[in-house]
Amino acid sequence: MTLKWDELDDRAVTTAKILAADAVEKTGNGHPGTPISLAPAAYLLYQRHLRMDPSDDRWLGRDRFVLSAGHASLLQYIQLYLAGAGLELGDIERLRTLGSLTPGHPEFRHTRGIELTTGPLGTGLAAAVGFAMSARRSHGLFDPETPLGESVFDHRVYVIAGDGCMQEGVASEAASLAGTQQLGNLVVLYDDNHISIEDDTNIAFTEDVLARYEAYGWHVQRVDWLADDGSYVEDVSALDEAIGAAEREAARPSIIALRTIIGWPTPGKQNTGGIHGSKLGSDALRGLKEALGADPDASFAVDQEAVDHARAGAADRAREAHADWDARYAAWRDAHPSRAATLDRVLAGRMPQGWEESLPAFEEGKPLATRAASGQVLGAIAATVPELWGGSADLAGSNNTAMKGWPSFLPVERSSAAFPGDPFGRNLHFGVREFGMGAIMNGIAADGLSRVYGGTFFVFSDFMRGAVRLAALMDLPVVYVWTHDSIGVGEDGPTHQPVEHLAACRAIPNLAVVRPADAAETAEAWRAILEQRHPAALVLSRQGLPNPARGGDTGLAPARGVARGAYVLADAVDVDGRPAVPDVILMASGSEIALALDARGTLAAEGVRARVVSVPCMEWFDAQDAGYRESVLPRAIRARVSVEAGIAMPWRGWVGDAGRSVSIEGFGASGPGAALFTEYGIDTAHVVAAARETLRDVQG
Repeated sequence: MTLKWDELDDRAVTTAKILAADAVEKTGNGHPGTPISLAPAAYLLYQRHLRMDPSDDRWLGRDRFVLSAGHASLLQYIQLYLAGAGLELGDIERLRTLGSLTPGHPEFRHTRGIELTTGPLGTGLAAAVGFAMSARRSHGLFDPETPLGESVFDHRVYVIAGDGCMQEGVASEAASLAGTQQLGNLVVLYDDNHISIEDDTNIAFTEDVLARYEAYGWHVQRVDWLADDGSYVEDVSALDEAIGAAEREAARPSIIALRTIIGWPTPGKQNTGGIHGSKLGSDALRGLKEALGADPDASFAVDQEAVDHARAGAADRAREAHADWDARYAAWRDAHPSRAATLDRVLAGRMPQGWEESLPAFEEGKPLATRAASGQVLGAIAATVPELWGGSADLAGSNNTAMKGWPSFLPVERSSAAFPGDPFGRNLHFGVREFGMGAIMNGIAADGLSRVYGGTFFVFSDFMRGAVRLAALMDLPVVYVWTHDSIGVGEDGPTHQPVEHLAACRAIPNLAVVRPADAAETAEAWRAILEQRHPAALVLSRQGLPNPARGGDTGLAPARGVARGAYVLADAVDVDGRPAVPDVILMASGSEIALALDARGTLAAEGVRARVVSVPCMEWFDAQDAGYRESVLPRAIRARVSVEAGIAMPWRGWVGDAGRSVSIEGFGASGPGAALFTEYGIDTAHVVAAARETLRDVQG
């Protein structure tokens, strides 16, 4: 179809360019270059291709747009303004100011129309792969009989990315997987302007990006606004044709390399690193406005007729899109009331009624690695919680993340003997791409139509930390399954033995780090995580751990206390076995709980009354009311010992000035896990010795 584009569209683009320059000039800092030069492309996308409703940014039938080049946030803010999608001129004027709706980078749940927090380059493109995967999984979950591309759950995911995104490894990781997954609903517009902060990208980036993406299995196109003779024409018709061809490509993700001149037509500043990340300055700003035929002395002067034209066009397109989609959606709901009820529940963030009854019970007294217990939980709840899906960074067998009996999320021709594929499958295979996995999960979680988990070895959480931090920043309900949690990894040695990682991950605000002590606590950890809707990490053992009987007259509390973060597992008793005020509190997580329980028995033989507190999640405990926290850790009891096979840093506030920590303050070694615990003093004898020392300090 021939592009309909008139003078009012040109004037709207001119308005967008001027607003971008004025906003950065007023604030005194920001990134005007790309919002100026890419204004025609963004306007074309929002006004002619992106299915959206300016009045409802959460409309289920919308396309998703991700600005991976998040530093160019004005590019998106101005299009939201022009579309009448919740931003007004005053919001553009308050760019990057405290409390404004136009922060320096797009922020999820802060500004209407923003699907994802972006800024760390490449992570937006990677998360967009997650959005595209989520669309296909949602189709399979709610409307599997309808051919792909014809369901109310099918939509496109559009991305604008820049040279920086293409240089970041996380984008490459995700793009490679997108090709394997044949995500035909993903369209990436690559602003190929050859400029970054350090000016010409030729000093560090010379590859043929489209050749690389073609090798990934993508559909690739190039649109040149810069001709070989140096002339420059913003040919929106050529770009429109390329976007249309990408939309018609159903079997491959698409990338369009658009050759632009950054900041065009700003005299003296265009095509330089200087316009990438700083204001234009008075002379260049005046020159830009003169080049655009605008009043050089006016500031934030908008062409109201052009703005009204853009808003009317966006509203008209929304009405047309709704007219078709709403009817099909109503028909789907009428035909599938049970699936519609599931959709409503998922969108409301509720778990299935009675789902917890499917959680497994474990044989008491039989040792079991918590990674194995986690795998059994996933197998047991799979049928009950259909929206849950996930996988691993090529470690499914070690992480125990595969849901047995369910197909993999794969085009059928990608199937293997071990993993039969189905385009709507449930087991995810991220490959050895930890960072890409984390970013993809962010897109899936932000889409809000399913619950996702992803696994790797705990030590490799380092590789995905940037994505984990973004999940915490957005408060996305992502679940990380991090196994092989300590020197208990054993013979693989210090490269694979996490030591500082518990401390490092606990330092991330809004991330719950959950390290269960046994199989019973693992099941309760999954229960608590899924009943909440916040980012959480399960940190699980490679080695088998005791799974003692609980409740009744066992002396051990039920594992339901996991949801409160810390609880009294075994309380102090006197010589007659009656409850007593503790002399010392022994605190531990994970495998070290067994050591604390053994030490309690040794101390009891010496007449020392010890309370054992299981601390699976410091963050959940910190969120409890003061009364509960005092009941578990009375301030009057200053004799305290923490036991954990990692650095002691997180425990300093817990043990206090008189307490002791049994910990590892250096790296591990290659050898059997049990031998390493002894070698590094993570054993009962050292816990008992630490208890004696803290008691001496307290008693004087």
